Amino acid sequence: MLKIWGRLSSINVQKAVWAAGEVGQAFERIDVGGPFGGLDTPEYRAMNPNGQIPVLEDGDFRLWESNSIVRYLAARYGAADLWESDVARRAEAERWMDWMLSELQPALAPVLWGVVRKVPGYTDPKVIADGMKRAEALMTILEAQLADKPFLSGERFGVADITVGCGAHRWFNMPVDRVERQGVQRWYEALFARPAAQAALPLPIT
Repeated sequence: MLKIWGRLSSINVQKAVWAAGEVGQAFERIDVGGPFGGLDTPEYRAMNPNGQIPVLEDGDFRLWESNSIVRYLAARYGAADLWESDVARRAEAERWMDWMLSELQPALAPVLWGVVRKVPGYTDPKVIADGMKRAEALMTILEAQLADKPFLSGERFGVADITVGCGAHRWFNMPVDRVERQGVQRWYEALFARPAAQAALPLPIT
């Protein structure tokens, strides 16, 4: 059985849990990180020297970095459904995965920290407003991508929808005023209806 190390309130752990559910693999999730601690133990550092979550254990194989875990699970267990054999289509999906890490996730983080988690230094209204402005601009990009297709890479649900969908889950469930975007809303509702998504994306967000 797979093991996924990390607390479920982490967006990166949510990606791994969602991917495991989509490929139909049973797993044990172990709470570490945040209020659970455990990231600085020698045993955990042996699995991930960065002291971050998640870590995936698949037998004797251990893997860290959330997007790499999603790719691995899709390629090993979900090739018929999630993993694109066509190189161009796979590159398009992976581009959105990278966009999530480099653009959307950093934009959403200060809003979450200020509005939901009340982290000192992030509750300043200007900090929150700046994060919202950046996130809205990125959501405009996402809306354009979804204007004429049901999923990020086209007609088929895939790895990009898992990773960016975790960000959309935060966006739609934070207590903030958002610009209405029908394409992103429709896409998110379709994603959240999936059983694997519901198991991975708890409400309320914390």
